[in-house]
Amino acid sequence: MRSLIKLTVFLMCCFSFNLLMAQTSSNTKINTNTNAKKEGKSHSSAQTNAAKKISKSETPKRVAKASDQPLAQEELSIAERVHVGHLPCELGASVQMTADTNTPGYFNLQGKGYKYRMKPVPTSTGAIRLEDEKAGAVWLQLANKSMLMDQKNGRRLADECAHPDQVAFANDMKVNPPPALIDVSNTAASDQR
Repeated sequence: MRSLIKLTVFLMCCFSFNLLMAQTSSNTKINTNTNAKKEGKSHSSAQTNAAKKISKSETPKRVAKASDQPLAQEELSIAERVHVGHLPCELGASVQMTADTNTPGYFNLQGKGYKYRMKPVPTSTGAIRLEDEKAGAVWLQLANKSMLMDQKNGRRLADECAHPDQVAFANDMKVNPPPALIDVSNTAASDQR
């Protein structure tokens, strides 16, 4: 029974993550196509130019503050919930998330070999999402962990990053698992019929 609950929670997290990734992928494609059309370039030539600037063996680095736009109230309310500080991640990695005191709602995320300028992006799932659109970096903060993805190269840069509040939530989930989405007793009874 407990393993089924754990499996259900795991599947919910995976589904939420995949939904966020699909949402980001479609938003990124739309933005790239729109920007390429505005510049009079095709989508593939824009990608080729980006590939020339950043090779796959090179980790993208960028911090740009001059183009920061003031954020809407919804984005500022998301920013209030972002965990800041030194966050340890899996495999001995770590990231440093700091809020920009000069530009409310913006964050600087730094790790080994990368530095990103992040801003909040609203989501339909309630997960906290920060993006560096130009670099293609996405920070997802869930209740029990956070992760950093490089969407341009299709890889995770940091996973299982956790603020002390997230560690406490994950431990609480182990002791008090959330209710199952599927009522196991009704499913088992209907399977026997």
